Amino acid sequence: MKCFSRYLPYIFRPPSTILSSSCHTEADIISTVEFNHTGELLATGDKGGRVVIFQREQESKNQPHRRGEYNVYSTFQSHEPEFDYLKSLEIEEKINKIRWLPQQNAAYFLLSTNDKTVKLWKISERDKRPEGYNLKDDDGRIRDPSTITTLRVPVLQPMDLMVEATPRRVFANAHTYHINSISVNSDYETYMSADDLRINLWNLEITNRSFNIVDIKPANMEELTEVITAAEFHPNQCNTFVYSSSKGTIRLCDMRAMALCDKHSKFFEEPEDPSNRSFFSEIISSISDVKFSHSGRYMMTRDYLTVKVWDLNMENRPIETYQVHDYLRSKLCSLYENDCIFDKFECVWNGSDSVIMTGSYNNFFRMFDRNTKRDVTLEASRENSKPRAILKPRKVCVGGKRRKDEISVDSLDFSKKILHTAWHPSENIIAVAATNNLYIFQDKVN
Repeated sequence: MKCFSRYLPYIFRPPSTILSSSCHTEADIISTVEFNHTGELLATGDKGGRVVIFQREQESKNQPHRRGEYNVYSTFQSHEPEFDYLKSLEIEEKINKIRWLPQQNAAYFLLSTNDKTVKLWKISERDKRPEGYNLKDDDGRIRDPSTITTLRVPVLQPMDLMVEATPRRVFANAHTYHINSISVNSDYETYMSADDLRINLWNLEITNRSFNIVDIKPANMEELTEVITAAEFHPNQCNTFVYSSSKGTIRLCDMRAMALCDKHSKFFEEPEDPSNRSFFSEIISSISDVKFSHSGRYMMTRDYLTVKVWDLNMENRPIETYQVHDYLRSKLCSLYENDCIFDKFECVWNGSDSVIMTGSYNNFFRMFDRNTKRDVTLEASRENSKPRAILKPRKVCVGGKRRKDEISVDSLDFSKKILHTAWHPSENIIAVAATNNLYIFQDKVN
């Protein structure tokens, strides 16, 4: 996999993170990463409720290599900490997901959500300001009408470019449990939000009403055996969506069949090998992310140890299974004790659906080429990622004699983990979030 070791790093950090990476606060930790539909913008959300948007540099004849670089475009506070007085419950400001809407005009729109509330934001530019009002002075003070003797025509004067983020809609009070997913429908009029037990369908223009399309809450909560972990709309069939569960199953639903999609159209599950069953089997089989391919023919799921690719026409087993970090199988006991076994890793497709990427520990991230069946492990770290340097593949040594360029499985740092990644929709540019650092890698520019 030659091309995957030829990514060039650019390191960005949230504007508030101005000290070294070891001095970050909890609020600076990046919690979601998402490219827009053209790849010109990249949005990140953090645990402090902030959204930072990066814009790609325009191509320059003098510096053609700067085309791949992203610089800060806008920063705004999306969510604030709240308190539910009825339930005596604190609501974190942490941004769980960001989803872009396709651009329809000069402005950009995105959805961001914390545990309870989804917001629709408009990001727009302003480079002119009106001057020459009749009823107020240039400094904004109201003029006495009796002193006005002439009529002026206001004019627009140039000003420094200003990027404004304004909340256009707030979708609240529809989720009892924590929201884990939002997904924009291919009709671009509706979107869904999913929590542990329910999925709601919203119209982007209506904030005071949503439709419950999935409800798996049992009458007696003691009978609860699974929760919803992720949900996504099909990329081009507006009636179809999938949701995954903590039991390692995926359900595909068709909204044309019934209003409440409690009965699925398809059920995807891989039979468990009884010989491999252990105390941790149910925990590591829980699906943390599900993504449709861009073509809509396949979907990909990520559990703790593997990434699986499913054909929508075959429900009984995945067509491809990739081991992300199988060397951790012997470490599950210690990973359970330090709660790392409950980490939720995301997975992404490249633009042509030929390569998949997901994160691991020690700031490692993995890429799998579906055509050649080759894979590579790369590391996102400040020490190994100097600007315009070529990334070197990393290898983990499980036992026996360790080579010079290998790292022992016992030396892995489980506090350094890559949970959130994104891939440019059409180019070989990837974004990797490692704690409070955002790394952007691009294919080597010759």
